[in-house]
Amino acid sequence: MTLVSALVAIAALLVATVALGVYVQWRQGRPSHHIEHEVVEPARLGADRLGEAATLLQFSTELCARCPGVHRTLSQIAEGHEGVRHLDIDLTHRPDIAKHFHVLQTPTTLILDKQGAVQSRIAGAPNRDVIELELTRLTSEAANV
Repeated sequence: MTLVSALVAIAALLVATVALGVYVQWRQGRPSHHIEHEVVEPARLGADRLGEAATLLQFSTELCARCPGVHRTLSQIAEGHEGVRHLDIDLTHRPDIAKHFHVLQTPTTLILDKQGAVQSRIAGAPNRDVIELELTRLTSEAANV
């Protein structure tokens, strides 16, 4: 292998790595709708009930630096919407829940409808406007049914 071909190979690897990093960063905080619509049982999470209109289900860990900020944001959003509840589940000592919901990073937020079916999934710190739009979409779909 010549020096030129080695440099070309290194440059190609560098470009591929940067492109992958940009894509992963771009996906952070964006809602995913192509998910299994599992119905979440509140007792499994240690909760007594879900929200009457929707539930913002946040998965956190003790060492997550962004989780407290996300907790404040989701709590404020839930307080501003009638029938919306925010649940924060600490996965530090609950690897069974992390495995069941395929949580690979914290924070991860699931938006549940009033029956507890998962409608949206957001990996990373969600933007307030994104959550508001998802709740609006969810409640307007429920009103049209």
